[in-house]
Amino acid sequence: MIMELAVILIVAFLVDALIGDPKRLPHPVIYIGKSISLLERIARAWAKSDKQLKLAGTIVVIIIVIGTYALVLGVIAAAFRVHTYLGWFISVLIMSQTIALNSLYRHALDVTKPLLRGDLKAARLALAMIVGRDTDSLDEHEISRGVIETVSENTVDGVTAPIFYGMLGGPALAMAYKAVNTLDSMIGYKNERYQHFGWAGAKLDDIANFIPARLTGLFYLVIAPLVPGRIKGVWHAIMNDAAKHPSPNSGIPEAAVAGALQIQLGGTNYYEGVPSHRARMGKPITSIEAKHIQQSLYIMVAVSCLFLLSSIVGAIALGSLL
Repeated sequence: MIMELAVILIVAFLVDALIGDPKRLPHPVIYIGKSISLLERIARAWAKSDKQLKLAGTIVVIIIVIGTYALVLGVIAAAFRVHTYLGWFISVLIMSQTIALNSLYRHALDVTKPLLRGDLKAARLALAMIVGRDTDSLDEHEISRGVIETVSENTVDGVTAPIFYGMLGGPALAMAYKAVNTLDSMIGYKNERYQHFGWAGAKLDDIANFIPARLTGLFYLVIAPLVPGRIKGVWHAIMNDAAKHPSPNSGIPEAAVAGALQIQLGGTNYYEGVPSHRARMGKPITSIEAKHIQQSLYIMVAVSCLFLLSSIVGAIALGSLL
């Protein structure tokens, strides 16, 4: 079973890295999102008090996560009953859609290319496709910062965590993780509307990312001798700045990348004109430029590949011992 999962993970990783998500095939996350929206409307029809909203939100989380896992597991089992090759194909296809390495890389390049040409307008529009902050008046420094922060934070959500759960429980568990991630991105806000209803989704996302984020942090240290900040820069940034991030997990990759590139991330962002200050990550030894986006992408790819190989080797070693 471990060897089968290893093969599925490796092929799925390569499929995503080289091809990406099939353009004509709707991504499963779209349907997860629609299901969340539907269940939210149903839940809010009867949940009025804060306690009822928290209970309703928790029930929605349970239904979405367990439902996703059961549905994917059923689809894969049915495919294997039809033919072994079909089962393998569906397993690889589903697993590849939980990994977002290609998507992150491509979207980052969509911003970098016009930025290097000096076309700030096109770069701002491209950045607006991957971040929630206002981008209309950003300069090269702020545009580059936005991309690097997005790439670093999503290295865990989009690559290493799906690999971690894929190795633990196959494509079904990896897709269940994506359901948790989608719940957090849709209802995990600490605002008036979702403070209670989104509580369970936000907490589960924190729990689900706790181990993958810290394991990922170790691999930033492994590649540290090859980056400008070296081990000292990466280590100090993680230890001194990661905890300043509002997320207990996202601060680790963001601080690590800041230390690796000897730049400072964080600062003031604007959301519909409203300022929001984020803690500073790393030391501003070097001013952020467009070239740092490409460097952050190289780091993401290196960390992702190491995480994949180590997960497989670790799982095989553990399986042998057991």
